[in-house]
Amino acid sequence: MSFKDTAEAVGAWADGWAVSRGAAEPVPRPWGFTIDVGLPEHVMRHVLTIADEATVRKITESATTPGVWLKAFVSPETLTPWLASGWSVAGGPSFLMSAPLGASHAEVPDGYRLRTWSRAGVIRTLVRTADGAFAARGQVAVTGSTAVVDQVETDPAHQRRGLGRLVMTTLADAAAGQGVTAGVLGATLAGRALYETVGWRVVAPLTSAVRGPLVARRGENGT
Repeated sequence: MSFKDTAEAVGAWADGWAVSRGAAEPVPRPWGFTIDVGLPEHVMRHVLTIADEATVRKITESATTPGVWLKAFVSPETLTPWLASGWSVAGGPSFLMSAPLGASHAEVPDGYRLRTWSRAGVIRTLVRTADGAFAARGQVAVTGSTAVVDQVETDPAHQRRGLGRLVMTTLADAAAGQGVTAGVLGATLAGRALYETVGWRVVAPLTSAVRGPLVARRGENGT
């Protein structure tokens, strides 16, 4: 399976992201979706399948309290002048990416242990050192025949040892085992480099904006 267009990929991403983060079900809007997240610095987010100046300005002018986020599938240079006062672009360039998912396998490098488990529609995988220290992690939310990979992270001390590839391959294999045929994710610039090595391709640029103070974020996939 592949997505017929960007809007379909965005819809799958919104659904899976909400499951992955335990957020409310996305509410359809004429321009995309609204998701209640419920965190102090991330109260809600608007995910736009249609991003033009008039739409962005209307949304950002009406949202005047901190903690509201907006996700638009245009470049930061395009989005920035459309934002109302009090809004700012958060983070660097990001990307919506997709890939067909099928059965795969990756060897666990010497000196590491891998554990994978599933709860409430989310499959999580954890890589630890032989003595139990955190090395890498990731999760995938299954929503029918599509899934969203999320929160992939490798500890800096354990990078460049194949752990990111191990996490991605393990998650893809687990999702495929539940009937998933296509995956989608939001990637930072650093994450994109990893995901492309395991067959993921860019669907569209992805830019985040927030009303209020910026929030520090971490990891290779924090969108």
